[in-house]
Amino acid sequence: MNRLLVLFLLVGLTACSTTPAADEVASSVPVPEPEYSITHENGHNKWSRTFEPVLTVDSGAIIEAYLVEASGGYVTRATKALDLPGILAIGPFHALTGPVAVNGAEPGDVLAVTLHEIEVQDWGWSAVFPGFGFLADEFTEPYIRIFEFEEGQTELEYAPGITIPFRPFPGVMGVAPDTEELWSTVPPRHNGGNMDDRDMVTGTTTYFPVLVEGGLFSIGDPHVAQGDGEISGTAIEGDLRVIFEIELIKAGRDMPSPQYESPSHYSVTGYGETIDDAAIMATRAMVDYIVDVTGMTRTEAYVLSSLAAHLKIAEVVDVPHMLVTMRIDKSVLNVDG
Repeated sequence: MNRLLVLFLLVGLTACSTTPAADEVASSVPVPEPEYSITHENGHNKWSRTFEPVLTVDSGAIIEAYLVEASGGYVTRATKALDLPGILAIGPFHALTGPVAVNGAEPGDVLAVTLHEIEVQDWGWSAVFPGFGFLADEFTEPYIRIFEFEEGQTELEYAPGITIPFRPFPGVMGVAPDTEELWSTVPPRHNGGNMDDRDMVTGTTTYFPVLVEGGLFSIGDPHVAQGDGEISGTAIEGDLRVIFEIELIKAGRDMPSPQYESPSHYSVTGYGETIDDAAIMATRAMVDYIVDVTGMTRTEAYVLSSLAAHLKIAEVVDVPHMLVTMRIDKSVLNVDG
């Protein structure tokens, strides 16, 4: 059986403000104790193989990571709407925590990152930045909303009678690309990056193709809640504490962009400058995945994808690329775990 399908997940729910995927059954297995702790303070906000690792670990390491909200501290509780154009002019956000190198990781391998626990901290924000967002031509005025969170809180009241449940996840996860250039973290790419997929929550394992020695995994852009698409350009941006496990899979399956799984389903991702391009990439990845794990012909896998797999827009604002995912229930493929 394919190695990516037999990596069993440990889903822990012991911390306050920790939310599992809505369609998963919570596990009673406790959250593993972290062996290491890292923060964004020695991190970065570009993608490049030139960044030195803040930590080097063996496969299977358990790491606690403190993630700072997307602006990297430029947005504060005191920020006003009129401040936003100046903050946007500073440049790309995404203060990433990392990178973490894994001993023995080489190009052609895969890093499997399991999110064991995600804990919301004490505040967050959401905003409209002029010139940014899916309807940027219509919503031209700056806007910001600050949210305060109490310990144990799991939802917020957005308006009278309207509540938003917390569903925290890291908007950015990825490995270093094989370049000495400093790439923007804004779009998703082959290495992962700003995928903004709200299903990459506690209990999921995401697979990244290793592109440079050590892999150099980083994580950031923490979100407290977000809808599919992230249409205004922001989620509820807020600091998170994350406990994750990083495992090396030698000579892993080739993939055009990251893929991920939960106890119930397997998902592939696709990116492109249009939704059509992203959806085509995701569909091809799903066909290849089904062929790889079942031995079906490509035509059989294509028809099965049409009958049982599901396309979803993850985000539409991370220019120049948008991200689409396609998922299939493991029960369809008779896969346990």
